[in-house]
Amino acid sequence: MTTEVIIFTGVSIYLVMMLGIGVYAARRAGSTENFIVAGRRMPIWICTATIMATWFGGGTMMGAAGASYEQGLLGVIADPFGAALCLFLVGFFFVRLFRRLKLLTFIDFLQIRYGRTAATIAAIGSISSNVGWTGALLVAFGFVFQTLTGVPIELGIIGGAVVVFIYTVAGGMWAVAITDFVQMIVIAVGLIMLLIVVLIDVGGWGNISPHLPEDTFRMIPAEHTADIWLNYFRMWLIFGLADVTAQTLLQRAFAAKNEQVAQNSFYLASFGYLFLGMIPVMLGIIASVTMPGLTDPETVVPQLAIAHLHPVAIAIFVGALLAAIMSSADSALLAAASVFSSNILPFFKSDTSDRFRLITTRAAIPIFGSIAVYVALEVQVVYDLILDANSVILVSVTIPFIAAVWWKRANRSGALASMAMGFLTWILTILFAPAYPGDLLGLLVGLATILVVTPLTQKSDPPRRLVDGDGEEVELTNRLGTLPLFRRHRPQDQTVKVREQSAPD
Repeated sequence: MTTEVIIFTGVSIYLVMMLGIGVYAARRAGSTENFIVAGRRMPIWICTATIMATWFGGGTMMGAAGASYEQGLLGVIADPFGAALCLFLVGFFFVRLFRRLKLLTFIDFLQIRYGRTAATIAAIGSISSNVGWTGALLVAFGFVFQTLTGVPIELGIIGGAVVVFIYTVAGGMWAVAITDFVQMIVIAVGLIMLLIVVLIDVGGWGNISPHLPEDTFRMIPAEHTADIWLNYFRMWLIFGLADVTAQTLLQRAFAAKNEQVAQNSFYLASFGYLFLGMIPVMLGIIASVTMPGLTDPETVVPQLAIAHLHPVAIAIFVGALLAAIMSSADSALLAAASVFSSNILPFFKSDTSDRFRLITTRAAIPIFGSIAVYVALEVQVVYDLILDANSVILVSVTIPFIAAVWWKRANRSGALASMAMGFLTWILTILFAPAYPGDLLGLLVGLATILVVTPLTQKSDPPRRLVDGDGEEVELTNRLGTLPLFRRHRPQDQTVKVREQSAPD
């Protein structure tokens, strides 16, 4: 058989397996809670795998490898370094509280703290970000097919999208989580296999390092101008801080079996992600020596696979690439659909049955996915598209979200003012000072705004009390990620309650 036939055969088997898992998981998706948060029963081994797989997408496998090929480690500050930092921060500062809240989306939390207007703004931003992220992942899917088989990128994008639509619609979070577990195994095997083979073929790292520029492993800018340093900090924050609000991540916290599982899954995923994420980065750096002058550096990983692997091994590695891409795309689509059915649908139909919400969530997946396909076809750049998809969240949601969690005085007026000023600063910077990172400046202006407006509006707009999904007041002590890592935690009776004033929207 030719290489192309072997690849198609291997990929077909892999995709059929993913569809089979989706059909199997559909048996557990009979209610909205089961579909969106897996019935809140997810064990640590599945929870860890699905967090890693959600993060380990085309941006890492394709985008980060291409960025390291061109710029070394300075090109991949956002991913994997900032992304791994984000997982750790979420585990330490947020997941225990959010597991305690028993909600379906983080937008529900913002609505409890700030009211419907702020929640709707955040919902629109979250949906937009996840659709943009899905579009970037589908671009990566198309690149893989085009590079390895010659299939036009457009067909790869559409074909990958259809498979993801089917198994995500069928099984929801259970399908996503179980396929993520399988996909992470395939990803790890494929990446480690490729790195070992490439290093053997080039004669070891000792034959590569003498040919690398001196600043290949530099992680801070060599030049000290304002715009360079602002853009550098932006790289750390665009994932490291913006994505603490990611529905794709917090949805895993809601789905975890308990607070300890939620916390430790994020810790394990953070370190596991950084370890695996450095493999594409190193492959990109190696290829900068062995394959100089690539016209499209974002295809460097599949190019290495073609150059160094046997056709059967290539088929396995293509499965790893597709696994990385699909494991993020399904999570992004499920997150967008969950936010829509939970937080946007009530505007149009306030009194809905659980069955209607479940149907709506399922229907929203291919709808948002089709929009992502259009985005992918129009903007065929993986890494930049992923970063841009996060900007709207960074400037308008991140600061109000963190304040809602950690500042008892945070109120609706401060949150709305922060959202407006952050977004306005971002847009104005893009229009009139494009050399500067508008999203970072928007973040700073949003922070300053909430710190000024919130104290001034305490009497006219008192903070709201925090309640869980059952309407019960929530305990705010013992919420840092300090639970035991390797022994079972026995929850103690909680007695301290939050006493905040309630205010109408």
